[in-house]
Amino acid sequence: MDLYTYYRSTSSYRVRIALALKGLDARHLPVNLLQGEHRQDAYRAINPQGRVPALRVDGELLIQSPAIIEYLEERFPEPALLPRDPLQRAHQRAVAALIGCDIHPLHNVAVLNRLRGLGIDETGVNQWIAHWIGEGLAAVEALIGDDGFCFGQPGLADVYLLPQLYAARRFNVDLAAFPRILRVERLALEHPAFRQAHPDAQADKPA
Repeated sequence: MDLYTYYRSTSSYRVRIALALKGLDARHLPVNLLQGEHRQDAYRAINPQGRVPALRVDGELLIQSPAIIEYLEERFPEPALLPRDPLQRAHQRAVAALIGCDIHPLHNVAVLNRLRGLGIDETGVNQWIAHWIGEGLAAVEALIGDDGFCFGQPGLADVYLLPQLYAARRFNVDLAAFPRILRVERLALEHPAFRQAHPDAQADKPA
């Protein structure tokens, strides 16, 4: 498998965690977003959307982190990211969707640049980021459990939560009001798979 990735891309980080939790190896092919490599024709030929991650497997090219993670779960079901119980699976998916659909898109670089293009200054952009991340994480805090990872063992919800926390810290969002979330973060940062996938551990992180 080949993974087109960028070290601090939230979506790429999700896929790296999923791969690491399942003990799967993928060759990392960095795409430098700061240098605009994702907009060049060579990468557009790989992913017409011009975004990371993308996963090449068995000659097929998969895009969008939810689809890639679902593929990995179906193709390599053990260890599982989702529990057997349908209700518990739904809870995991709800937290993942809350983060992936309602928090992350609102601080995507394209959205932030659009705000700047509309004349919003950096103070306003930062207020926008803090509002939407804070509102979303408040909901996550209410939904996850009191012990262990989000729902006990590492699962799909954690695959989405840890990259979102990395982004929150990049944007200096205050996380003090979220003790459950901070507990999950502490556990994850001690877990080998999460540490392997962390942006600081990636070869394309600038020195």
